[in-house]
Amino acid sequence: MIGNIVILLFVIGLVVLFGWLTYRTVRARRRWIKIVGGLLAGLMTLILAGVAFVGGKGVATVYFPDVLDAPDLTVAGTPEQITRGEYLANLSCIGCHGAVDAEGNPSGEQPFSGGWNIAAAEGFGFVGNMVTENLTPGGKLAGYSDGELFRALRHGYNKEGDMLGFMPLLPYAQLSDDDTEAIIAYLRSLPAVEMSAETGDKLNFVGVAMLGAGMFGTPDPGSASVTAPPEGVTAAYGKYVATYGECRGCHGPDVTGVAESAMSPAVPNPRPMVSELTQEEFFEMMRTGVRPGSGPFPETMPWQNAAKMTDDDLAALYVYLTAEP
Repeated sequence: MIGNIVILLFVIGLVVLFGWLTYRTVRARRRWIKIVGGLLAGLMTLILAGVAFVGGKGVATVYFPDVLDAPDLTVAGTPEQITRGEYLANLSCIGCHGAVDAEGNPSGEQPFSGGWNIAAAEGFGFVGNMVTENLTPGGKLAGYSDGELFRALRHGYNKEGDMLGFMPLLPYAQLSDDDTEAIIAYLRSLPAVEMSAETGDKLNFVGVAMLGAGMFGTPDPGSASVTAPPEGVTAAYGKYVATYGECRGCHGPDVTGVAESAMSPAVPNPRPMVSELTQEEFFEMMRTGVRPGSGPFPETMPWQNAAKMTDDDLAALYVYLTAEP
């Protein structure tokens, strides 16, 4: 944090310096100095002012957010909560927080020891490090209260009150209170795994400025309380399945695809393809990773997570994807 604030102050100083140079050059006696010097110094002033603005906005967003107090919460940790939390965590959390392989890539397997540097793996390591946390009691979460864990999942703040870099961009803020508590209960029940790798978000000034410019997307602030729709084979519950199944995190809030951006390639709209399938074909595709008549999914598609869904959840997801968004 201190380093990024120092850089921000340095950029602000450059804005003042080039602003002064602009003033000096436009008051010069020679016309060519007025024109050339004024344009160059003025342009640099505008560019640096823009950098200072988005950098300041990013610093304020990450390090000085309007933090909600962690709720006074103690999760009961009942067998029912742990069972539900295990189901949810193995559909969602394990994709990023599962054990890493020898190359540092997520294996999608337990333990929930984290260690995957998302920024480096996805090609934007120039913004700093975003290393997934160890979610077992052997990691930082052992020092969190249940309320602080709830706040991290719902609102995207860490124990210190800083905004988490990646979590607020995912749809987990829309998980119900009951399901969020179930995940906490399950994580508390895991065996402690000690890891030596440093975890967490360490954004440099470039990353903070890009966050301030909105290039990572708009974080979901989360509501104080969330209730899930009634379970059933309905489009409403299918949308909820798409939330904890991570479909909406990649394919967009309405699962209609995401356009290419400076930070990621385009993600296709799956609805037209799914609409051409029967429910039985959809089940087979999601359980085998092979699209009918089109071959296997690309490696970027985590179909293995959906393969773990219950029949009822897959059926609800099918209804949602074949309904009008």
